[in-house]
Amino acid sequence: MNYYFNKIISGNFDQIVEKVTEELKKEGFGILTEIDIKATLKKKLDVDFYNYRILGACNPQFAYKALLSEDKIGTMLPCNVIVQEKEAGKIEVSAVDPAASMSAVENETLSEVASQVRDKLKRVIDNI
Repeated sequence: MNYYFNKIISGNFDQIVEKVTEELKKEGFGILTEIDIKATLKKKLDVDFYNYRILGACNPQFAYKALLSEDKIGTMLPCNVIVQEKEAGKIEVSAVDPAASMSAVENETLSEVASQVRDKLKRVIDNI
């Protein structure tokens, strides 16, 4: 089982980050964190890296259900979505598969929640 799903599209990096954010909102997700890996590596290590952004996405209703079913599940939240540009104009968008990452937790209720979140994140990737 893969731990993520992805799609490669052509376009402008920043515009695709905005599009991903819009699609996440349509599925009830907000962005809790946004990490600019390129800027961080430049600042901390003085190295050049390609455009790479990590979006920490959270759907509050599903996060609440997950936390009620498993109180330590916060160690796996939020759901990360990455946008990266290794080649100019070719943008890869990837999202964690929460059903895969949470399968190690043997909790049927949590598995159901993770499957529903997986479907939402898959739709985000499909719609960009």
